[in-house]
Amino acid sequence: MNIKILGSGCANCVNLERVTREAVAELGLDAEFEKVTEYADIASYGIMRTPGLVVDDEVLLSGRVPTAAQVRELLAPRAPVA
Repeated sequence: MNIKILGSGCANCVNLERVTREAVAELGLDAEFEKVTEYADIASYGIMRTPGLVVDDEVLLSGRVPTAAQVRELLAPRAPVA
């Protein structure tokens, strides 16, 4: 799983990465994280408000910082079935 955190590196971007890492750990997912900070790259995803969360090139959210529980809900369908 490839997870991209889109944003300038502001506090909201840092918080989004933190709650996403927490959710990934709780779900036991194998994920690679990448920070995307260049405006042109962020805009290429159609995101106008940061932070943004992109998983496997699909934009899951933008413009807010969810809770870890909300990120778990977004990622759960991608979790391998045990």
